[in-house]
Amino acid sequence: MPEISLFFGIRITMNWNEHNLPHFHVEYAGYKATVLIQQGRIDKGFLPSRQLKLVLAWCEIHRDELMQNWELSANGQPMNSIAPLM
Repeated sequence: MPEISLFFGIRITMNWNEHNLPHFHVEYAGYKATVLIQQGRIDKGFLPSRQLKLVLAWCEIHRDELMQNWELSANGQPMNSIAPLM
């Protein structure tokens, strides 16, 4: 799955082929979760509270870029990297 961002040990990836709702995947220290882009919430999995807050803040800031990547991926085009949370 292509990595689109990495910050504070949190790896963000995206794979369009899984299901219809736009989402991205998060991995952190053995934890895994799927986050719905438009809703800004976890769909599946678990993240520790601190990392969840960071990921949801990052999602809010980069929602338009995430949706653009979703569309690029849906059209078979390479996705863009998205700036990490600083």
